[in-house]
Amino acid sequence: MEKVTSSHNPIHIVTTQPVISAHHLNHYFGSGELRKQALFDINLDIYPFEIIIMTGPSGSGKTTLLTLMGGLRSAQEGSLKILGQEMCGASKKQLRDVRRQIGYIFQAHNLMTFLTAKENVRMSMELHDEFLDQDMNAKAVAMLESIGLGHRADYYPEKMSGGQKQRVAIARALVSQPKIILADEPTAALDKKSGRDVVELMQKLCLVE
Repeated sequence: MEKVTSSHNPIHIVTTQPVISAHHLNHYFGSGELRKQALFDINLDIYPFEIIIMTGPSGSGKTTLLTLMGGLRSAQEGSLKILGQEMCGASKKQLRDVRRQIGYIFQAHNLMTFLTAKENVRMSMELHDEFLDQDMNAKAVAMLESIGLGHRADYYPEKMSGGQKQRVAIARALVSQPKIILADEPTAALDKKSGRDVVELMQKLCLVE
């Protein structure tokens, strides 16, 4: 697994604390004779406003590392700090608190097919207490308008193209203003043009302070 780093912050300060920091991170699946190591001595620091692209062959541990960074499971060996919280041996509550500050975008859009685009985006805000006394419908529509899908707010996923569905998934991930965005092959199911559009959209929205 390789790491390509690109910083888009023109005033990036070296003393800024990393939002993700891994040191000698190892991870395993299975137990006993079936135990298999998936991550080997991972060391990295990711700072605010950085865009990191991980590359590597299938099975090299990219998705495993993303799940650990996203608080979807506790780290096993070494150190992994997400927004200052140590994830190695983290409790369920600690994992949950970290997950609330992260936006996820997956290869499959994972939209709820029985909800409209607006309702899918709104669902993300309903997980955060600070939005409960706000007009979440208006915020959801505003987010969809920012990605050029305001006119599709009341459409169900089955009435949208693959690129449109993935853009709704991006809106859902970003509407709660998470501190970290994690994307696992978000363009793999799209054609070349749609994939490029999605990447440009993510870059534009993620760099807005």
